[in-house]
Amino acid sequence: MFFHPIMRTKRTIIISNRLPIRIERQHGKLNIIPSEGGLATGLNSIYQEEGSLWIGWPGFVPHNEEEKLVVTTQLASLNLIPVFLTEGELEGYYEGFSNEVLWPIFHYHPSYAVYEQFYWETYSTVNEKFAQKIFEQNLLDSDKIWIHDYQLMLLPQLVRKHNAKLAIGYFQHIPFPPDELFRGIPWRDELLQGLLGADLIAFHTFNDTQHFLNACTHIIGTPIQNNYLRIGGRSVYVEVFPMGIDYEKFHELAQSVAIQERASEIRSSYKNQKFILSVDRLDYSKGILERLKAYESLLQHYPSLINQVVLYMLVVPSRDTVPKYKELHDEINRIVGHINAVYGTNEWTPISYFYNSYNIMELSALYVSADICLVTSLRDGMNLVCKEFIASKVTNNGVLILSEMAGASKELIGPLLVNPNSIHQIREAIRTAINMPLNEQRTRLDDSLEVVKKFNVRHWVKIFFKRLIEIKSIQKQEIARRISPEIINNMLSQYNSSKRNLFFLDYDGTLISFNKDAEAAIPTHQLNETLAQLQANPNNQVVIISGRPKQTLANWFAQKKYFLVAEHGAWSNYPDYQWHTKNHISTRWKYPIKHIMSKFANITAGAFVEEKNYSLAWHYRKVQSGLGNLRSLELVDNLRYLLPHHGLQLLMGNKVIEVKNSELNKGKAAMEIVNHFQPDFIFAIGDDATDEDMFLELPKDTFTVNVGGRKSAARYYIESQLDVLDLIKKFTNPTHK
Repeated sequence: MFFHPIMRTKRTIIISNRLPIRIERQHGKLNIIPSEGGLATGLNSIYQEEGSLWIGWPGFVPHNEEEKLVVTTQLASLNLIPVFLTEGELEGYYEGFSNEVLWPIFHYHPSYAVYEQFYWETYSTVNEKFAQKIFEQNLLDSDKIWIHDYQLMLLPQLVRKHNAKLAIGYFQHIPFPPDELFRGIPWRDELLQGLLGADLIAFHTFNDTQHFLNACTHIIGTPIQNNYLRIGGRSVYVEVFPMGIDYEKFHELAQSVAIQERASEIRSSYKNQKFILSVDRLDYSKGILERLKAYESLLQHYPSLINQVVLYMLVVPSRDTVPKYKELHDEINRIVGHINAVYGTNEWTPISYFYNSYNIMELSALYVSADICLVTSLRDGMNLVCKEFIASKVTNNGVLILSEMAGASKELIGPLLVNPNSIHQIREAIRTAINMPLNEQRTRLDDSLEVVKKFNVRHWVKIFFKRLIEIKSIQKQEIARRISPEIINNMLSQYNSSKRNLFFLDYDGTLISFNKDAEAAIPTHQLNETLAQLQANPNNQVVIISGRPKQTLANWFAQKKYFLVAEHGAWSNYPDYQWHTKNHISTRWKYPIKHIMSKFANITAGAFVEEKNYSLAWHYRKVQSGLGNLRSLELVDNLRYLLPHHGLQLLMGNKVIEVKNSELNKGKAAMEIVNHFQPDFIFAIGDDATDEDMFLELPKDTFTVNVGGRKSAARYYIESQLDVLDLIKKFTNPTHK
């Protein structure tokens, strides 16, 4: 009897630096305590599904192999897989590279970065250790991998190399810095390549996505196409998915009798004082010192507030053995002591400061109690404290003061936004909040509540996976369009059975690689040899169809039996090898267009205007990358109003903006030849927007091929210009005849 193997259901594997638990040693036993963090809550339903897993460091270093086995066994029942790290690995990978290289750079403190080779080597080793743990899970192509945060930036590429068919997502919970800051990391190329192993890379804010895309373009030279990049034959998408909180949990806690009673106790301790709450982990990115200075400034400038306000400041311990954090801790203690000593009285302490961790119940009571929540991060990926405060204010009022440098400021509508470096702004925002009418407080809270409620943590998980699945579908469609051996065999079969074969070949970016110096992009010996072999077959006719001037094509291909189409169809030597032009085409439009193009060339080093008989081209291939893109968009904006008036078409090619009469395009030029030549077989290949007219106009059964894999009307694509001649040679190979 034959038994079918049991099919494993689709599963999700989550990987993060820490597992959603903590382990405590008590009375000789190891106790596993679930985490109450936002990420753990959001992913709870995912990793607890049958077969799904969460892989990460369990948060402790076992004393021996027996402890490893005990922890591994207990965690397995929770669908958790531990990656055990040694003290040395934690020092180099976590305390070292993650927190003394990536953290300061990503939070805009480059002077704090410590570039130790040992840190990098350990970071690489630990990422490989995580990868090996993933590989041990018997991966199937249907598995979805979701990697979290900056500690594991190399992991997507390591997983991709193991199995290229997996759906791999990456989410970064901290900011991504501008490319010039990121450039300072000696291992920046490896980090970017590591992330680009993912199919979907997501951040909290639009600014973070742009910084990442700019880094890919300016540092490793990967061109951007809207919000995706082409890497090794794949489209990698970069998206904005701001993380939410467990809205229902905080809302329900805030309404519970226990929390309401605890909130009343807290308020009674501070009598009728305005209760200002701040909750932070100990970190120099949180703006704690600036907040304290602003609070002192408030008491200095508005002495009437003495005895009327209290700053309840909770700082959660973190990395306080690291020198920078210890310095910060000591300075907070000093300033708090100073303010309380100078302004405090026997009946009133200006700051209630706690260096401790609170459970979620106590935090909820503090949110309910607070009149003002003060968040002054100097740089924050998102900051969920402000969202937790909002979710706790459905029935009671309060004011959120929020740093404009926190990711949440790009999403929430109602807060008072402040520059966290401005002591004056923070001070005045506190005063405004103290005096804000209740109806305005309610309006501002309600505006933010709608966002916090809808875009909760479960919604965040849902839209991330939905997009990841969509991207895999897009990639499958792309693979179906990619030139494959089957497609080539089909193409050659039709070619071999045809007697009149027509080949439309674009030049720049297709037959020859893109060159910063346009005049240097001359035909190579290999290109001339390949074209000659193709034309040598009496059944074949080569047509080089380009935006180049006719004189350039004539010089390069003189005495050849190729038909040449120049300036997108303005000139052609078909059918008698003599140049013909469209005599009825007006060029009166050239003066105003050239005037604008020249103006932009004069303010952009490296740009120049090329004048052809029936078109004008503004080239920026020699311009600084980001500046060239910016100037080209400005130029297009300035030209748009002239185009309809003169009946012109604007083409955005590869580092070139070209304007020509709309009657001229490669599609019309190609069809004039097709209609007269009457071929049995047509092949057309091109690389940019100017070739799309040709792909659209040619008969549906034409073998149209786009170079580069971008979205195109072409039926097929090849990944690189380097593959073009090899493809064309297929038609010259006698083994296929």
